[in-house]
Amino acid sequence: MLSKSGEHQTVPLSVLLKRELANEKIERPEITHGQASQSKKGEDLTFIKTECQRVLGDGVTTYSVFALFDGHNGSAAAIYSKENLLNNVLNAIPQDLNSEEWVAALPRALVAGFVKTDKDFQERAQTSGTTVTFVIIEGWVLTVASVGDSRGVLESAEGAIYYLSADHRLECSEEERERITASGGEVGRLNTGGGTEIGPLRCWPGGLCLSRSIGDMDVGEYIVPVPHVKQVKLSSTGGRLIVSSDGVWDAISAETAFECCRGMPPDAAASQIVKEAVQVKGLRDDTTCIVVDIQPPEKHDPPKVPPKKQGKRGIKSMFRKKSPESTSQPGKEEHVEPDTVEEMFEEGSAFLSERLDSKYPVCNMFKLFVCAVCQAEIKPGEGISIHPGTTESKKLRPWDGPFLCRSCQEKKDAMEGKRAPRDEEDLRALDEQQITSLLPRL
Repeated sequence: MLSKSGEHQTVPLSVLLKRELANEKIERPEITHGQASQSKKGEDLTFIKTECQRVLGDGVTTYSVFALFDGHNGSAAAIYSKENLLNNVLNAIPQDLNSEEWVAALPRALVAGFVKTDKDFQERAQTSGTTVTFVIIEGWVLTVASVGDSRGVLESAEGAIYYLSADHRLECSEEERERITASGGEVGRLNTGGGTEIGPLRCWPGGLCLSRSIGDMDVGEYIVPVPHVKQVKLSSTGGRLIVSSDGVWDAISAETAFECCRGMPPDAAASQIVKEAVQVKGLRDDTTCIVVDIQPPEKHDPPKVPPKKQGKRGIKSMFRKKSPESTSQPGKEEHVEPDTVEEMFEEGSAFLSERLDSKYPVCNMFKLFVCAVCQAEIKPGEGISIHPGTTESKKLRPWDGPFLCRSCQEKKDAMEGKRAPRDEEDLRALDEQQITSLLPRL
């Protein structure tokens, strides 16, 4: 629900936000967390920051961030992303927003932040890469952005399970495979000679199993950093969130992960999940887990054993799409099931022209002279619209944004196969021995 423009002009934001919470009389959840890891390569990193302030000095409007970075071919990309990704996301969110506008701006800002982080890291000419599962919790709303094959999974208080991220393995998506080949990459299994192919599908050159990541400049820029983003709103009964690297999910299912730690506090739960995964397959990879409990205030007990679980059909049906009519109206209350998880937003396209074109919730969001990705100032007339070449471009006026600076436009072209990746000839000259040496990167 949009706030009146007059309020933005006449009321200090901190006062507006406090009034907003007081009027709504909504209790914010209590968030507790724990993490655990067993290391094989030392390439998994976590980032946890709780009670972040949207408005400096205002302790009411807080949010929390939980992120997992699963590096490969070294830890440099994971370290850089851990240090810079949050700031890049926040810099892409306009100032002076109320909480609902801020939450609505997150999906677009996450896309911009991921792409900027990848672009800046590649300028360092390092060849490592990382998966990312990045969670922002504001009130009862969870926003999850992900690239790669780490995963975020939510269990509601009543035992329904919701998958909040997407696996970007080449084995999982024909659409992603077609996108990569159309952009100039090659997809296939390792050929051992004599026509025998082994192992999972990989992108060549480089041998990466993923279609999206941050880094991996030696593979090709068609391995994109554009995240899948999902945003859901929990009911006031809360739930438990598990964010883990593929060292967990290659060994156990989501159902097993939640069941094995039932009734435990988050720190013990994370340790139990890692232990369970290592027992199944051994310590073949870095195995890391973050557990976050989102509960009503003053409810300190870990989740109890829920009633009999619903089947998979129940899991899907529990999502309730947010409708335009569901916005708050005085004197008009909407009946909501006590354990309904409301899906507010989901988008997984790999194309910036689709992801950056989503409209912000207030009228002044498009800054004509600021790059939509890197937030650099653009001189009038030098910005490049993301629209040219699209079916909608003929309907748009010359000043319709958003715009990219020349550097980010080149990044966009490279991701879409419209410009040859850097050092492509050198990449394709990799001999069989060099390629084989890259295979253990995951």
